[in-house]
Amino acid sequence: MAIPKQVKCPACKKVGDWFATKYGPFCSHRCTLIDLGKWFNGENSISEPLRPEHFAEYENLVENEKLDRPENS
Repeated sequence: MAIPKQVKCPACKKVGDWFATKYGPFCSHRCTLIDLGKWFNGENSISEPLRPEHFAEYENLVENEKLDRPENS
């Protein structure tokens, strides 16, 4: 049996297998709301605007392919 990957919750820093829960990478619904609040208040931000060259490697992806689901990898 594989050992679960231990990660730190981005909000409270508790360590656990948070990707196995519906809140992953956060440990709880509360921590997801704390993080969302940081985005709304401007504490979190994207460091630079996206440019066309950021997307160059994704130009040939198959349409409607669910690439963000781990079970498809």
